[in-house]
Amino acid sequence: MDRVALRGLKARGYHGVFPKEREEGQTFIVDLVLSLDTRPAAADDDLAKTVHYGIVAEEVVAVVQGDPVDLIETLAERIAQACLKHEGVQEVEVCLHKPDAPITVPFDDVTVTITRSRV
Repeated sequence: MDRVALRGLKARGYHGVFPKEREEGQTFIVDLVLSLDTRPAAADDDLAKTVHYGIVAEEVVAVVQGDPVDLIETLAERIAQACLKHEGVQEVEVCLHKPDAPITVPFDDVTVTITRSRV
């Protein structure tokens, strides 16, 4: 499989288990790797035969901005399912960053990474 990657998609969401997270929200960052066969698109130079990553990016941002969930694991799953709705996408890796997580010690980032496929 070939891979199309989108890195650093940013959106404000209201996810988390604490009331402050739900009230104030925070920025989430999403990295995606979409696995698909790009040969048909390359052979015909045809966007319709590949995944339109601009549309995927908009849909992922909409998921992050959408209905709140407690866990970033749940949010990552929703993002993966949105990506797999695109016909050519056979597998997706989602790395969801929560850099402003409510942790009381110094840290750089919190991430959850999942891989889902059409199987």
